[in-house]
Formats: sequence, C-alpha cells, structure tokens
Amino acid sequence: QVQLVESGGGLVQAGGSLRLSCAASGPTFSSLAMGWFRQAPGKEREFVAGINWSGGNRHYRDSVKGRFTISRDNAKNAVYLQMNSLKPEDTAVYYCAAKPWGGYVREIVESYDYWGQGTQVTVSS
Repeated sequence: QVQLVESGGGLVQAGGSLRLSCAASGPTFSSLAMGWFRQAPGKEREFVAGINWSGGNRHYRDSVKGRFTISRDNAKNAVYLQMNSLKPEDTAVYYCAAKPWGGYVREIVESYDYWGQGTQVTVSS
C-alpha cells in the first residue's frame, strides 16, 4: 500500500511560481512511476506531468511544457512539481498519483492506483 500526501499549494499572482511536493510512504516508491494531475471546478481530472521510476523519462501536457518541471528523489520518497510562469488557467486542485510498472509514464487517470488528497493552487490575474 502506498500513501501520498501533497503540499505546497496556495494563492499566487499570474507569473509567479509554486513548488508542489508529494511525500510517499511504503518501501516500493523507487519502483513506481509518478504523476501529477489537476482538476478544475466542473472539469475532468487531467494529466499534467509524469516521471518514470528512474527519472529518465518525463512527460508533460502541452500547455505546461517549458513552465513546469517534474522531478523525484527516491532517497526521500518524494516527487516534486516546480511551476513557473503560472497562469489563471492553471488554477485547480493538484493531485499526486502513483502507478506500478514504473518504467513507463502513462497520461490517463485509470493507469494510476494510488492518489493523494490534493492541494489547491489558485492563480490570480
């Protein structure tokens, strides 16, 4: 069983930055692929970024490429999402997720077995 706890959300002005963190429990973290998803009110949950077990394979949705960076520290059982040049359309609840078979990143919600409780990110214009 893997438990995930996100932190680092908050209110920021457009153009600002935030760093989200996800702390994972359990002995298998280094074998998992990790993802960040987000869900805005009235919208479906969507993929933001993902990273495989080694950090050698990273995916991003097009709208965040060049602005967001996903990284992980297997020694600390943690994954991070550095968000720069934030826009009002980035406003959402951000979720950390984990999937087994960590060699591959997947961009669909159904591929992930474990989820955190979410952290709110609000970007004001």
